[in-house]
Amino acid sequence: MTKILLLIDVQESFRHRDYWNASRALPFLRNINALIADCQEKGIPIVRVFHCETRRQSPFNEDNGFVRPLQGLADFAEQLLIRKWRHSAAVGTPLLAWLREHGVREVIVAGIRTEQCCETTTRHLSDEGFDMTFATDATLTFDMLSPDGAPVAADDIHARTETVLNQRFARISRVASLIGEPLPT
Repeated sequence: MTKILLLIDVQESFRHRDYWNASRALPFLRNINALIADCQEKGIPIVRVFHCETRRQSPFNEDNGFVRPLQGLADFAEQLLIRKWRHSAAVGTPLLAWLREHGVREVIVAGIRTEQCCETTTRHLSDEGFDMTFATDATLTFDMLSPDGAPVAADDIHARTETVLNQRFARISRVASLIGEPLPT
């Protein structure tokens, strides 16, 4: 195998955060499910990553039952399951060793949150020498507040991530381009 799909943090934990936005999640799920189906059809392995925390009340604490696939995500047989406690899926996990052991050269990144774990992992793996593709419309983020309290729209955060990754850390691709056909509506 030389290429994988790395599915980062597409988990129920996010539904239990106050910033969850179900309407933003619908197109994301459509896109990520199309990408999963295409990878399965082409025999591209899928590596699943879950973000975990130890804080007792956190929805990212495995004891609370939300560290599981996001409802609506297509079923697939993962090649590898990674549990991470940092933003990069390559820090403190067996991911890097596994990628090298299996001869992976290209990694397609998709998941939640665009500017956080998806961007951080993309930068990290790029620095480690992997050819990175950022499936931008198969990533999801949410509105935030700037340090001065001003609102920052999720679309602006998304655009910023595309800008800083583009041609420095990754190729920015849309799912329709990756799968070679228009997405279902």
